[in-house]
Amino acid sequence: QVQLVESGGGLVQAGGSLRLSCAASGRTSSNYVMAWFRQGPGKEREFVAGLGRGGVITKYADSVKGRFTISRDNAENTVYLEMNSLKPDDTAVYYCAATESVVIFTTARLYNAWGRGTQVTVSS
Repeated sequence: QVQLVESGGGLVQAGGSLRLSCAASGRTSSNYVMAWFRQGPGKEREFVAGLGRGGVITKYADSVKGRFTISRDNAENTVYLEMNSLKPDDTAVYYCAATESVVIFTTARLYNAWGRGTQVTVSS
């Protein structure tokens, strides 16, 4: 089972940028479909972005398309989420997740490995 640890969250003003990292250990992250989810105050956990095993196929939530980019560094066994043009609505705890499926699911319950999350707060 892969273990996941997120980092890179923080407080940023609207329009700013952050890069989140998800360090994988235990197994190579390239053996998994990797994804980022987020959970805002009083909201359900929602899909943000996903990356296929080969590191080429991506999927994004409509709310972040054109602003967020998911990528993988196989040498570092790390997955990144580059977030630009941040908005107050992006405020949430961001979670990294992994599944051994070959499909990029957008449903949280279909992922079987999770990190503990990193807080992102965007001020207006």
